[in-house]
Amino acid sequence: MDNNDILIRLRYALEIKNKEMAEIFHLGGVEVTVPEVIKILTKSDDDNENDFQIICNNSMIDSFLNGFIIFKRGKQEPKTGQSDTPEPVLQKSAKVNNLLLKKVKIALALTTEDMLDIFEKAGIKVTKGEFSALLRKEGHKNYKECGDKFARNFLKGLTIKYRG
Repeated sequence: MDNNDILIRLRYALEIKNKEMAEIFHLGGVEVTVPEVIKILTKSDDDNENDFQIICNNSMIDSFLNGFIIFKRGKQEPKTGQSDTPEPVLQKSAKVNNLLLKKVKIALALTTEDMLDIFEKAGIKVTKGEFSALLRKEGHKNYKECGDKFARNFLKGLTIKYRG
């Protein structure tokens, strides 16, 4: 699952309008216009691959998710001794999936129980331990990468929860 697909599914699940998408990108530090948002959300055809589509790289999706947190919860002032620079940009797509889980959980103020319920709505049973491993920092002994199928099911569960 590529970054554009993640944005398309997240937008649909949470009923985010194009103008709001542009605002969220802006809050995350990336200037994107509404026509560019439409190009980001356009699925590419194999025949005319990437003719009308803007590819969303890892930096853009990271900025979008940061902006989504600010959009939903407001800007947070950095604590004493804490820098306000974001973490380094991710390279692997599996890490983007972990980031998606973490940041959507923060943005929507979901508890672990809420998250497990979302997975259950999508038809998969996840234990607290398995879920906790997905939220851990890379390098932790219990860290586990989130696969595309798992992220897809999370977005499916979000769709069921917020759209019915």
